[in-house]
Amino acid sequence: MIPANLFSEIARADDRPALIFPDGRTLSYADLNARTRRFADRLGSGEKRLVAIAAEISEHAIVAYLGALRAGHAVAMLPPCDDRMWREFLEAFQPDFTYRPADGRWRLVEETQPGRSAGPLHPDLALLLMTSGSSGRAKAVRLSHANLDANARSIASYLELSPADRTALVLPLHYSYGLSVLHSHLVAGGSIFIPGVSVVSEDFARLLGESGCTNLSGVPYSYELMEKTGFRTNALKALRFMTVAGGRLAPELIRLYRDHMRANSGRFFVMYGQTEAAARISFVPPESLGDHEERIGIAIPGGSLSLVGDDGRPLDRSGVAGELVYAGPNVMMGYGADRADLQRGAEVAALMTGDIAMRDADGFFRIVGRKSRFAKVAGLRIGFDIMEQVLAEAGIAAAVVGDDHGLQAYVTGAREANRALGLLVEASHLPAGLVTVRVRSALPRLASAKIDYAALGVEMLAARETSRAVASVLDAYAGVFYPHKVSRNDSFVSLGGDSLRFLQLTMELDRLGVELPEGWEQRRIAEIDIGPRPTASGRSAELRALPTDLVLRAIAILLVVTHHEMLWPIPGGSGVMLLLVGFSLARFQSGHFLAGNFRHALRPAINVLIPYFLIVAGYGLAWQTIPWASVTLTGNFGYAEPERHEMLPYLYWFIEAYAQTLLVFSLVFAVPTVRRLARAYPFAFSLALLALAVTARFSLPHVFEIGQRQIFTIYWGLHLGVFGWCAGLAGKPAQRIILTVIAAAVLGYLAFWETLWIGTTVKYLTFFAALMALLYLPRIPLPVRLGRLVTLIAVSAFPTYLLHRFVPELLMPQAAAVLPAPLFHLLAISGGLALGVIANRAAAELRNLLGGIAMTRGTGGRAMAAETA
Repeated sequence: MIPANLFSEIARADDRPALIFPDGRTLSYADLNARTRRFADRLGSGEKRLVAIAAEISEHAIVAYLGALRAGHAVAMLPPCDDRMWREFLEAFQPDFTYRPADGRWRLVEETQPGRSAGPLHPDLALLLMTSGSSGRAKAVRLSHANLDANARSIASYLELSPADRTALVLPLHYSYGLSVLHSHLVAGGSIFIPGVSVVSEDFARLLGESGCTNLSGVPYSYELMEKTGFRTNALKALRFMTVAGGRLAPELIRLYRDHMRANSGRFFVMYGQTEAAARISFVPPESLGDHEERIGIAIPGGSLSLVGDDGRPLDRSGVAGELVYAGPNVMMGYGADRADLQRGAEVAALMTGDIAMRDADGFFRIVGRKSRFAKVAGLRIGFDIMEQVLAEAGIAAAVVGDDHGLQAYVTGAREANRALGLLVEASHLPAGLVTVRVRSALPRLASAKIDYAALGVEMLAARETSRAVASVLDAYAGVFYPHKVSRNDSFVSLGGDSLRFLQLTMELDRLGVELPEGWEQRRIAEIDIGPRPTASGRSAELRALPTDLVLRAIAILLVVTHHEMLWPIPGGSGVMLLLVGFSLARFQSGHFLAGNFRHALRPAINVLIPYFLIVAGYGLAWQTIPWASVTLTGNFGYAEPERHEMLPYLYWFIEAYAQTLLVFSLVFAVPTVRRLARAYPFAFSLALLALAVTARFSLPHVFEIGQRQIFTIYWGLHLGVFGWCAGLAGKPAQRIILTVIAAAVLGYLAFWETLWIGTTVKYLTFFAALMALLYLPRIPLPVRLGRLVTLIAVSAFPTYLLHRFVPELLMPQAAAVLPAPLFHLLAISGGLALGVIANRAAAELRNLLGGIAMTRGTGGRAMAAETA
């Protein structure tokens, strides 16, 4: 049965706004009616089908979701970026259609499943939402049309929603809470504003005010983030209520937002729910919130709450703890593990929530623990939620897990670790040896923003079972990223890794016998820690597959050193390095640029500029003057001369070009509208950026006449960095082919038509070959010994670049008149490489020493293991 109420307001098809966007565009109810009908027509209205939708907060996903329901089909709302979830869902549930973005467009694909179950889907089935099963593999909550309708009407009732209400949709649509916000406002005829930015964005409050939002719903983590941004300091006159659900909000935050809303004639709703109840189960009437922040309130209209004991009997007395049971028309049909389960009807009359609750004398319920969040340790039954509350009352934010072997707490403040340990020992009555506290930079969270206890449980077991060799993976990261804090939940990208740290980390992990897996830069350190160590044998033991960009870096620095010494017609090393700069920015920093997080995006520049400015200082001391052009990183623009000590020798132009490339990318992505466009169409936007860089390459040399020195300017080489950026984002075959064609045209023209001599042709052909390797050859197999030599040279590339000319010009200038030219060149080249290796090794040893000291200081006593110093 398809509920009329869920679509009754849409079917009126009037001019009231339904969806509103930050650019001012509006989708009216008439528009929404027409578009959902068109999407329903695309699916057909015959046999009931299953439609899997990427649940982005966008008009495409909302229209598709409503259109599929309107056609009478069943819908699965899946996390848009969770590839593992999609694979598991496609395998288990065999959807008839999928609707998700591909190549920059939303595409509806009819899936062909030869082995698909022939049984029909149950006629009441409307929605599948994924939740974690006991085995860790996701299972589906089966919700009916009646479930969705009942819950939407109930929420609209107690929130007193009307057509005048407008919400800001910031919660994911694969999350039942997010969908309930959508449903309840559509049932009431209200409107939904899609801000398109996070609650931590500096634009969020402004957009909320300008759009006229009357309410905002968030999870506890949302409020924690908003509090850090000073959300309550904004005057939002239209905001009449706020809601929180999805976990326990800290009492002090409840009081802050309760009082804030009261002061502004508004209301603050604390709510409780589960996906299995189509979102909402209970709420606290704002006027009853008082100072009882721990309450989850009373049942929503149409539902009922009760408690049962361990024997299953009802508990009617107040002040007695038991499992919370909910009954109402919004209780799910049941769970599903595969396609065959979707044929079954409703199987759940009352929902056993798994939460342990108590009823107070006023009839309000409060949660005191989780049924599955207990363990018997040393014969004592320990409730993890109770332990968390003990720490919270002492002002310590923590997550507690454990098993029969002990209690494990994770805190986010290193200073609080010892105090937390003492409190837990006292509250649990356990021996100190059975309680450990670990420090993390942040607690891991699910897409719903709830703490990921499953991940912490895995981490706890891994910490017990892994050997010192495995733990040293964390040490390797800590040493490479010193002095920044590192935890097992961090990844290379989240830590702000760059190409230099990539090379350093590759060397460190190679010593441990750890081979970096595909996509390692996005993986948590804990995942790399527990991964299997490769055990090579036979032919594979003789070869080692190195990342192509690492091999190219080694080749590039060899070209640079050789060319600077012998001036043979083999230029191109610095250009390949510029290409690799763009490639590394796309691979490691693109997420930070697209999010506007410039602190992380630009942090790697410190590792380049500090050594460079030490070189500048050295020249300044030797010359007894300040080379201002090099200090300002503008010596490559031709207005200064090394001979007059106004700038460093020309060979350092690459550092200036590198810094200017970062500046260009920062200026481009500093505009929020540009970032949104780049996030929506990453590859197409990159091609547009490439077009601008190529245009600059051909036009600006005619504007700025600086002679032959124009080859050092940023506009002369920026297109190489952007080519590398595009290569880093070209994940699909079609994208690689497009980039190949463009590169062949641009670099081919420069090699054969604009060429001045054979060296120019060789140079641009070298660039093209390097780009093709990045696009089509992710790894290059080399003999193990050669691979280690290549890695050593690549890791030492930057110090080699800085120092290699010191060997012939400072350390052995007199030898030029004594030694045969070939021997002098050989010694100068090999000496330059050796000096770079020695300098890099010294810097690595210093980092490891300081990082080790930092980790040791962060590892406290009394059975505490600190993971992040």
